[in-house]
Amino acid sequence: MLFLSQSACVYGIDALIVDIEVNLQPVKNEVESTPPFTIVGLPDTAIRESKERVRAAITNSKYFFPFHKTTINLAPADVKKEGAAFDLPMALGILGANGDLAIESVDGILSVGELSLDGRVRPVRGALSIVLKAREIGIKHVLLPEENAPEAAVVSGINVYPVADLRTAAELSHELMTGKPTRVPPMKLDLSELKARENRYNADFNEVRGQQTAKRALEVASAGGHNILFIGPPGSGKTMLAKRLPTILPPLEFEEAIEITKIHSVAGLTGKSGLIVERPFKSPHHTVSQAGLIGGGSIPKPGDVSLAHLGVLFLDELPEFDRSVLEVLRQPMEDKTVTISRAATSLTFPSNFTLVASMNPCPCGYFGSSRECKCSPMQIQRYVGKISGPLMDRIDIHIDVPAVKFNELRAKNVEECDSSATIRERVNRAREVQIARLGSEGVYSNSAMSPKQIRKYCELDAQSEELLERAMSRQGLSARAHDRILKVSRTIADLDGSENIQPGHISEAINYRSLDRNYWA
Repeated sequence: MLFLSQSACVYGIDALIVDIEVNLQPVKNEVESTPPFTIVGLPDTAIRESKERVRAAITNSKYFFPFHKTTINLAPADVKKEGAAFDLPMALGILGANGDLAIESVDGILSVGELSLDGRVRPVRGALSIVLKAREIGIKHVLLPEENAPEAAVVSGINVYPVADLRTAAELSHELMTGKPTRVPPMKLDLSELKARENRYNADFNEVRGQQTAKRALEVASAGGHNILFIGPPGSGKTMLAKRLPTILPPLEFEEAIEITKIHSVAGLTGKSGLIVERPFKSPHHTVSQAGLIGGGSIPKPGDVSLAHLGVLFLDELPEFDRSVLEVLRQPMEDKTVTISRAATSLTFPSNFTLVASMNPCPCGYFGSSRECKCSPMQIQRYVGKISGPLMDRIDIHIDVPAVKFNELRAKNVEECDSSATIRERVNRAREVQIARLGSEGVYSNSAMSPKQIRKYCELDAQSEELLERAMSRQGLSARAHDRILKVSRTIADLDGSENIQPGHISEAINYRSLDRNYWA
């Protein structure tokens, strides 16, 4: 008997629907103790091993595994399949072909899930992408592991049923196909609960004493989506500042939350949390590999630059990273996407992140500070030279973070203007101005402006023109640095509520590139 069920697998951050055809054929030799069980359709090792999991799960769920030759085809047959998410639909297909479901088909029902030997359903990766694809092709019901249901329930127009074990999935399939009331209701999203989870941070900017210049630079970076580099001695607060950047970023829109959750779901990082409503903050260790940072694998998976999409990628102690690893950041920083090519496939992941990096000014860390530096000029040059000029060119703001003075550390009064909530309000107002100006062109922050948009929205008066020309000449800045200064100055003007870029705005933006002269000139 032939029975058809449906499932899906994930490629990149999108899903592919897979038809699972199960055929049971009586064995001719009844003396044979175990009839053959074959899976075709380019399965990987995990899928081939599912034969034993499916057989044990069916038996331990109080069903009889058919004494037939079992052939399962995963269509389309020319696409490689991987993972254990096909366990549940294969088991349902076998039960359907054997008559245990008492239905002729499971049309309109898609299922995914890994099976334990006792019949329990384990979570899988990419549940949100799978449900979005199912809705796209008109599937009405999706059976998912309980751990994956919260993230998938955010998709409207489709019923998501959490299943704990194979027997529950089998009973649900029968009830849905026969029109009976289901014992397990579809999971619904509570939007009020998601709203309550927004902007709940344990850190606040008013905990950082002193460093007003660095705080201002972070406000500018947040308002315009600009990359930023901190340079300062150990203990000056570089990491503390970077970890508080998410607290002043604009809140996520629902579509942005869906996009972030898709990426984290594919990486298996959502768990029971459901929809991600806070901007991600990724801080990889300096021993990270290229594949860990950018993504990779035989079927590529997202790396840290994609997991930080619409959030913050923090690289602490930048010169300690392998130079070849840092150089692969160039394309994602410029294009906001990562394309990973393999012999069989090429996949593109989004990577629109804000880069925050920090470093010491020299190997000992005290060059230019009140403590004595023990490094020679050659050692300092070699240390700073680990970061290439082209990479530095892509970082909009370079800011010096000096050691905090004692009286600032011991200050008891904290100004209200330094709190994350107050800074976030100013950032939101600046972002609203940018969206009103650029949103119709598909751009939502100044950092993403094209050269054409820069010429249109970043016009300078004579005095500002003279300031920029003098800075370009003295510091030897590149054309890319020229454009980034204009973008930052446009953001500063937006924060000040100014329609036009003033000389003070361009001067502040130029000061944020002063380290080009001190270190890379």
